[in-house]
Amino acid sequence: MTVSNTEPNLQNNSISALQTNRHYLTIFLTFLLLCSAILHAQDIPPKNEANIPKTNNEDTVSVNLKPIIAEINEKAKDTVKTDSIKPPKETLTDIVDYYGEDYVLLNRKENKVYMYNKAYIIYEDMRIDAGLIILDYNKNEVYAKGIDSAGTYSQRPIFVQGNNKVEPDSIRYNFNSKKALVYNSRTEQNGFNVIAEVTKKVNDSVIYLRNVKFTTSKNIDDPEYYFYTRKAKFVPKKKIVTGLTNMYIADVPTPIGLPFAYFPLTEDRTSGFIIPSFGENNSRGFFFQNGGYYFAINDYLDFSLLGDYYTNGSYALRGESTYVLKYKYRGNFSARYESLVQEERGFPNFQESSIYNIRWQHTQDSKSNPSSRFSASVNIGSSKYFTESINQVNNASALVNTLSSSISYSKSFEGDPQVNFTLAATHSQNTNTQQISMSLPNLSGSVSRIYPFAPKDGAKKGIIQNINFQYDLSAENRILTADSLFFKSEMFNSAQIGAQHNIPITTNFKILKYLSASAGTNFRETWVLKSTRKRYDATVNNGLGGIVQDTVSGFESYRTYNFSTSLGTTLYGLFNFGKDKKIQAIRHVVRPSIGYNVNPAFDRYYDEFLVPKTADEAAHVVEYSRFENTLYGPPSKVYSSSIGMSLSNTFEAKVRDSDTLAKEPKKVILLNNLNFSTAYNLAGDSLKWSPLQFSGSIPIVKKLDFNFSGSLDPYALDNNNNKIDVFNINNGGSLFRLTNANVSINYSFSSKDFEDKGKDMGIDNETFRNGGRPDDLFGEAANIYDGQIYKNNDEEAVDKTNVEWYNYNIPWDVRFAYTITYGNARRQNEISSQSFMMSTNMELAPRWTVGVSSGYDFKNKGITLTQFRFQRDLESWQMSFNWTPIGSINTAWYFFIGIKSSMLSDIKYDKRRESDKRL
Repeated sequence: MTVSNTEPNLQNNSISALQTNRHYLTIFLTFLLLCSAILHAQDIPPKNEANIPKTNNEDTVSVNLKPIIAEINEKAKDTVKTDSIKPPKETLTDIVDYYGEDYVLLNRKENKVYMYNKAYIIYEDMRIDAGLIILDYNKNEVYAKGIDSAGTYSQRPIFVQGNNKVEPDSIRYNFNSKKALVYNSRTEQNGFNVIAEVTKKVNDSVIYLRNVKFTTSKNIDDPEYYFYTRKAKFVPKKKIVTGLTNMYIADVPTPIGLPFAYFPLTEDRTSGFIIPSFGENNSRGFFFQNGGYYFAINDYLDFSLLGDYYTNGSYALRGESTYVLKYKYRGNFSARYESLVQEERGFPNFQESSIYNIRWQHTQDSKSNPSSRFSASVNIGSSKYFTESINQVNNASALVNTLSSSISYSKSFEGDPQVNFTLAATHSQNTNTQQISMSLPNLSGSVSRIYPFAPKDGAKKGIIQNINFQYDLSAENRILTADSLFFKSEMFNSAQIGAQHNIPITTNFKILKYLSASAGTNFRETWVLKSTRKRYDATVNNGLGGIVQDTVSGFESYRTYNFSTSLGTTLYGLFNFGKDKKIQAIRHVVRPSIGYNVNPAFDRYYDEFLVPKTADEAAHVVEYSRFENTLYGPPSKVYSSSIGMSLSNTFEAKVRDSDTLAKEPKKVILLNNLNFSTAYNLAGDSLKWSPLQFSGSIPIVKKLDFNFSGSLDPYALDNNNNKIDVFNINNGGSLFRLTNANVSINYSFSSKDFEDKGKDMGIDNETFRNGGRPDDLFGEAANIYDGQIYKNNDEEAVDKTNVEWYNYNIPWDVRFAYTITYGNARRQNEISSQSFMMSTNMELAPRWTVGVSSGYDFKNKGITLTQFRFQRDLESWQMSFNWTPIGSINTAWYFFIGIKSSMLSDIKYDKRRESDKRL
């Protein structure tokens, strides 16, 4: 009997095999018992014929079924209780859910269920979606395939079991053995797309494949490259092991092949070897670079050990580690060492040297511990590392002349007052002079402001209630050394140790409602552990005599204090032109201030000794302080009393908005922070006026920074270009002399500026971490062993294959930087430096990006470091060519092509020409 269910909205039909079999068994057993009872009733004579009713039909027999039914029920109960045969184990152990949009056909004769159009079936953790699904209860199998309509094959099966997903042409799956046979399957495993002609699933952990393609291409139907093998064994989430494997590019076989291949598919990081790259260098011979081993220590820490070797004896070692603990901290560490050999041993130009570099970045999550914080930013090493490294092509880092480091731990103790302290170590290194300054360690502490006369409730008012004081401590062990003595015991010979205690006492109040006044004094005590003694010794210099300086170890201290006061206000000027004008109003904000500062003379910390008369000079007295050459230097022995004056100006305009729907006018800054400052020394005998300093910025257009600064001196110069105590205007000149000036202009814009959306310039690049610029004005930063260009694999909003889009919207960006410095302190009237830098990047065509960074030095009349960049996005591959034809440090080129996927990053080709470091 065939039953057809054609109801269009049939949803979620369920069949329980266990319930169905029991239902059939119950019906069959009841039927047998009923037949037996009827036959038994015919053989039993009636006990009381009078009770049998008589009818006109002699063939009709009436039977009282009540005792029979009672007997049947009793026998059924007894049968269940005494049956010794155990029921067979059900083959289907769970509910099977199935669905078909057009129809679900249940064929009782074949014991099959047919589901058509957008069908699916769910059993345990297995789900199959397809155009046609056939469920066979005889074999406990399910067969699924797509729908072939007018030559179009659609609704291919999608087989999902657990985390595994396969998209074949057709599939057979057995519920008992959980084995499957799949034809033309497509699946993704840890970034790998696997296309197999025939797939046999033995169990959850072993799958065999025949005629297989492996690729990382997103276009799985027509991949631009793939690896082809005839037989493979696939272990989900672990590995793929193949036989003879060939690489195909655009369906064309290449000579690249292996007798067998192993592809790891672990989701977690695993330890393994890093395949090096090979090449040849003109001065060092053949080499292999960046080979080593990766250690996946745990989920929070890893470590990479890499090395280079050249046939002339040069080698390099690098250790790199990254660590992270979620919601706590994260960081990375890198140590690099290179032993460099130039020429061959025995030749006159033979040179042997070593360089190193150590970097460490550590950041703490601000929410992990708000009261304490540890951070580190370390970049120390040889001064010539970035210019002589054999595995570095970062032009911008080579131009950095300062390496700096800082490691600090800070702790705050909440309370009233709050106590803070910071323990740190700092490092600053000049790569040109190879001088190093270290503070190892330095301690700073402070106690927050205390208002002893403040009321318990309400705001503080008046000069008395605003009196406050605080305490600051700074202690330091400073080391000045050279690059050649770094990490040697000699570097500690010149260490200077000292500490300073400061107690500032200040107050502020209002005068005449609009004037803000402040007054304060500061007490400072300085401690040192070494001091200086000078004396005249007639026995030195072969009996000619001379001044001898001795360094005396021991605790010494001195105390200083000063007094200062200031008065300031803010004035507003408004010029209205009318709301019907383009410029409706201009506002001028003026902030004048005047201050008085007095510093006593502390000549009691100075000593004298007599130098007797010699043949060359008369007898004279030498004055010195025993705190000379100490960490903080000696106190001043000159009394000073000066008045300081400053004036700050800001000009703003209200401009009618071009948007007619805008309700308020736009505020535009015309001149930002035009500052003037000078001072008058009341205690000086001459040259009482200090030079007038000025600075400001003009925001001409958006993203254009125009900054300027300079110095104006009111005093004239004599014939020897020395400053004299005569005003320049009284000497026949102008009111001021422009002694120095600086102008810098920075401008950046891109095509996105015209789309009303911008993108912040990222500063997370190697050049910025090394102390350089965050942009690419000095070239793009890249390591030779990090060829990844397109690191972001996310889908972009713009389809790069849409050529029509490039006809009207070509992505581009441009940056300009211009600086000029003028000097005229001694009538030299010269421009000490003047340069123009620019960089631009442009996508000329889909997947093609070109860039250039260059500049011109007007002072030295030459082109600065120039770099050309060509980058090609090859979908699954990437290609780049960087060429530096002009540069005082690096002139070289670098070519790279390789697969984007990190799993196949070792499949690459790179070639470079290293610049001649000897030049």
